Amino acid sequence: MRIAYSVETVRAAERELMARLPQGALMQRAAAGLAAACADLLGRVYGSRVALLVGSGDNGGDALYAGARLARRGAGVTAVLLNPDRAHGGGLAALRAAGGRVATVGGGAAGAGAAGGGGAAASGGAAASGGPMAGRGPATDGSTATAGGAATAGGPATAGGPATAGGPATAGGPATAGGPATAGGPATAGGPATAGGPATGSGRMAAGGTAAGGAAPSGGQAPGGGQAAGGVASGSAAADRGLTDGGSEANGDAEAAVARADLVIDGIVGIGGKGGLRPDAERLVRAVRGILVAVDLPSGVDADTGEVRGSAVRADATITFGTYKPGLLIDPAHTHAGALRLIDIGLDAHLPADPDLEALQHEDVAALLPRPSAESDKYRRGVVGVVAGSARYPGAAVLAVSGALRGGAGAVRYVGPAADTVIARFPETLVHSGPPAKAGRVQSWVVGPGLGDGAAAKHSLEDVLASDVPVLVDADGLHLLPAGSDLRKREAATVLTPHAGEAAALLGVSREEVEAGRLAAVRALAERYGATVLLKGSTTLVAAEHQPVRVNPTGVGWLATAGSGDVLSGLIGSLLATGLPARDAASVGAYLHGLAARRTTAPHGAPIAAYDVSTALTDTWRDVLA
Repeated sequence: MRIAYSVETVRAAERELMARLPQGALMQRAAAGLAAACADLLGRVYGSRVALLVGSGDNGGDALYAGARLARRGAGVTAVLLNPDRAHGGGLAALRAAGGRVATVGGGAAGAGAAGGGGAAASGGAAASGGPMAGRGPATDGSTATAGGAATAGGPATAGGPATAGGPATAGGPATAGGPATAGGPATAGGPATAGGPATGSGRMAAGGTAAGGAAPSGGQAPGGGQAAGGVASGSAAADRGLTDGGSEANGDAEAAVARADLVIDGIVGIGGKGGLRPDAERLVRAVRGILVAVDLPSGVDADTGEVRGSAVRADATITFGTYKPGLLIDPAHTHAGALRLIDIGLDAHLPADPDLEALQHEDVAALLPRPSAESDKYRRGVVGVVAGSARYPGAAVLAVSGALRGGAGAVRYVGPAADTVIARFPETLVHSGPPAKAGRVQSWVVGPGLGDGAAAKHSLEDVLASDVPVLVDADGLHLLPAGSDLRKREAATVLTPHAGEAAALLGVSREEVEAGRLAAVRALAERYGATVLLKGSTTLVAAEHQPVRVNPTGVGWLATAGSGDVLSGLIGSLLATGLPARDAASVGAYLHGLAARRTTAPHGAPIAAYDVSTALTDTWRDVLA
């Protein structure tokens, strides 16, 4: 399972770890892993051009030390200082000693909002000369470290040697179409590569979460180590840039250095940054033409919430340290991160057992899928009741039943006016004209898809909510739900499955507010209604009171089609009937639903219909168990 922790929790864990390590060791671990990942992305380090966008926080220090490692391997490295007076002194000295160049931009802060400072420096350690106190501790100048071991105090750098790789690539669900499987390393077995593909050329900025256009350069380097047409530029990275020799500072050439780089490292803002990029930083990011790698998270996105307020970096890959941050997994920030790679810096022992966010992977879903025993019959496997469809929307009933039939329950009992249409498509369905209370025994109910808003629909919703079995409420059922309903009073669990517009209506806010703050919205819904809430969207979220929010990593844009939500409702309702707890049923249902869509659109992506998703569920189930 992929897990994420808040900024406050990460900082506390870093402080605990730094107290047990030599001064600067934690930053060296991060820099070693960052340098190794960047080397993988470049394919060939010697002769390549690398630019560092350096702010005043820990991420700037990480970038400088990683740049020094790349420079020792023969890359031409230029650090562009957005706030020269507050750049990490030790990292700057290490870069210059390795032959790197430095350019400055203006004289004031140019990062995003309030630049994120890290935690306190290691106990007893002084801040690096000329730089701020580093949250991961000032790294020892000239020392080397493996990505998991302590820095060698005072030891010489390994000339030309690569940094030891920092950890495995992320795992989760299958890679999104067009995105690299990893940011420079193989994915762990059974897991997906992270969602998100490479940004195109100059499409590096996103104002309010919208990417700018632009084509990738022919001479750039492709993510994942694959060389783009034209190859990596060779020769001195400082050639024709007008930078002074010997690593001295020069003004006016920052944009040229960034534009000519094969790879640019975004070390502008740390995980505590708030707000969008300031003008100087925004201008530099727009100049990027090569691979853009974010340090820990893309600058300008909120690490805790996934919100993007203003301009933000849109990276090809993000190298994050110690643990994932919630914003890397939640839209809109998730779409800015590109491929994710997690570098192990030794935080695990210092993190609490319960994370702030979880994402299921194949092995987690496989362990939760129901399996019938030799003694099972259709009733022991569970019966799911579906109350859906109307004269106007008979197809909603068909689609909900199609999902329910492939969700593990032994039987599906349909209640409503579309019985003839349902039987014509699925003769195995048990049908009843209603009301639900008289239809026969079920182990769960699904109510709402295509139900309409008439008196009969209202009575059906009331009837189902009065039952003593788990209930999933979707679509029209959500519109009919009385304002301020406290579903805690029910004897069994309730699952609500709104999209952003329905969530906005339930919360009494605008749709834009929900879409901008999806994590806050799903938590608020779960707390207000006392239910498990699945908030649909580009990154579907599942929240239940007093438990970590789950994010589904498998969704694709092609699922934004009429009726796909009806299939999902039937699928989750069926999983509820098998006995899965509400949070697990919703999470597993979303995971399978997204994988089925991926399977249907593979290999290159193509339009799909909702029924296509339901028919792919059986093979998807088999794939997860394989």
